[in-house]
Amino acid sequence: MPSDLAFFDCNVTIGSPMAGLIRPCETAQDLLQEMDWCGVGRALVHHVLMREQSPTVGNAMLSAAIADCPRLVGSWALLPPQTGELPSGPAFLEAMHYHGIGALWLFPDEHRYLANRTTFGSWFDELGERRIPLLISRAASLRAHPSSMWQSIYTLLADYPQLTLVIMSHGCWGEDRYFRPLLETYPNVYLDISRYEAEGGLAALVQCYGPQRLLYGSAFPDTPMGGARLMLSRTPIDADARQMIASGNLERLLHEAVLI
Repeated sequence: MPSDLAFFDCNVTIGSPMAGLIRPCETAQDLLQEMDWCGVGRALVHHVLMREQSPTVGNAMLSAAIADCPRLVGSWALLPPQTGELPSGPAFLEAMHYHGIGALWLFPDEHRYLANRTTFGSWFDELGERRIPLLISRAASLRAHPSSMWQSIYTLLADYPQLTLVIMSHGCWGEDRYFRPLLETYPNVYLDISRYEAEGGLAALVQCYGPQRLLYGSAFPDTPMGGARLMLSRTPIDADARQMIASGNLERLLHEAVLI
């Protein structure tokens, strides 16, 4: 296994979920210890309360939890602007900059909204122009048929083709027939590899689309942090491609985002 890879996990949750898990990390220190044990240097983190309660609570909890932890980069969740629960526009971007927030999550099913132009209007145009990564998890809607969540993603991208969208946790059996058309159509669509466990699938994606569209993510604590790390370490691709997926692509996306 390559020992010199730098890993930057794009898909990590902090906090205790309602459904019990074997090894959740309630504090930043707990998470850093888990990362050290798995050999992961940095992580893009969100708080479980952003999803299970409300971004109005979870965003603040996340920022407080990871304050003064340079290895942890925060991500917040969005809500529709019509309800006024979260600011939008310059005030929101300034708050992101102040708290060191690098990306934004969408949880449409959990928070009962549709991710489309009717809901978000020009706000998502601005996020697309600023290249701020939006993250959405297919696994969040596993109770529904997978096609329903993918249809939501297709609608979102049809409305906002310039969005930088990272699709997380898209299924261990391989959902290539859903996501490959998106990779071919929208240049700013990316995939994490947290649950992409298809035999030979990762190497095939690199061969077809290059390594630039793939991000190492673990979906921890829903799945072990080391699983995707091991898969990437053992996948037969060249060293440069491996490092891009392990950390380089995420570092580039965060660097390209313009907040203020």
